[in-house]
Amino acid sequence: MRIGELSRLTGASRRLLRYYEEQGLIVPDRSTNGYREYDERYVDRVQQIRGLLAAGLPTRIIKQILPCLDKPRSIHFPDATPEMLALLTSERDKLTERIEVLTRNRDAMTEYFAEVEQHRAPVEPDRPRGA
Repeated sequence: MRIGELSRLTGASRRLLRYYEEQGLIVPDRSTNGYREYDERYVDRVQQIRGLLAAGLPTRIIKQILPCLDKPRSIHFPDATPEMLALLTSERDKLTERIEVLTRNRDAMTEYFAEVEQHRAPVEPDRPRGA
């Protein structure tokens, strides 16, 4: 598929997809006329990237962990330095903390909605005027 189709399927703009390419997050094939060609796996890959960015991870970290997200998982990092592993551990721990906060906030909102529903005055059906 071409970049416009990938954009439509993922909700990511063409400009953003080109940025992902510049960052080495996606590597499309090129047709003979130079157009970018993407296969179906890029739909999931772009959604993974967007999710990781939304979680607060920078692209340099995302680039390092993307191989871990491939299926089947054949993970081998010959360049995994202690510093990189410490950084990834730190980022994972930050994500865990954010998940815990989001879960608490979601649960509080659910309780709030339940209370509102329980104490809300019943809505009467519309009555004709003058009745």
